[in-house]
Amino acid sequence: MPLKVVVGAGATGIPTALLLAEAGHQVRLVSRRGTGPDHPGVQAVSADATDAVALAEIARGAQTLYNCAMPPYDRWPELWPPLAGSLLAAAEQTGADYVMVGNAYGYGPVDGPITEDLPLVATTAKGRVRARMWEDVKAANDAGRVRATEVRAHDFLGPGAVSYYSLTVQPAVFAGQDATFFPADLDAPHSWTYTVDAARTAVAAGENDASWGRAWHVPSTADLSLRRLTEILAEAAGTKPSLAAMTHEQLAALAAADPVVAEITEMLYMIERPAVLDSAETRRLLGVAPTPLAEVVSSLT
Repeated sequence: MPLKVVVGAGATGIPTALLLAEAGHQVRLVSRRGTGPDHPGVQAVSADATDAVALAEIARGAQTLYNCAMPPYDRWPELWPPLAGSLLAAAEQTGADYVMVGNAYGYGPVDGPITEDLPLVATTAKGRVRARMWEDVKAANDAGRVRATEVRAHDFLGPGAVSYYSLTVQPAVFAGQDATFFPADLDAPHSWTYTVDAARTAVAAGENDASWGRAWHVPSTADLSLRRLTEILAEAAGTKPSLAAMTHEQLAALAAADPVVAEITEMLYMIERPAVLDSAETRRLLGVAPTPLAEVVSSLT
């Protein structure tokens, strides 16, 4: 079976590697630490993925290169450009197809459902980083230098998930403690992406010739408000915590002492208004359906 190379051994990279290995592929999972799951089909490789020469050597002979990397949140403008450039260069040099796992940051604020054909008009630094990554990859695809696609997720849920919610409210709920979230509309609907569904969409996109040159939305496990999701998790955990949104003044005080929290300020529009991904085309053309919410919740408890 063809070689697949996955860069990033986190909440989406590991399930992507496992899905590919279970399908019979040889998989190289690349990360700085060189860690990975215990699976005979997965070879964990320690490497600096910003080194385009080294990465191209690791990916030599690969059919597909998957970008599941995630630099520190507070250093995206600094760290993403060289990393993204290295991954794209490696795909071009080796002839591997290129699949990026991304998010909805590049769209900027959107009124109504978020569809893949919306322009990338990001208004924030992190959003512009993600938009530029896709614009560079799309240009390479359109010029015939690489076949490339991006699968875009929303707020992550699942083992190892890294999102505003999973790092703040979720652990408090399971501990039976009252939870305070960032300034938000607690009753606005949001799309929630199961990390394994992001991996499943990435794998499906990498195997479908209709994928190249466009983006796909990961089917959401649910479109729920922050309040309702918290109630569901509390029911599963047998706890009864309260949920409140902090004020902008409280956030500013936290941000002054924590550089990661400071980065949240420019992205508040994503939690202060509805944010729902439309994934109809992914379901119809790639055949990916979301994991039921009950299964996702079970994976967390």
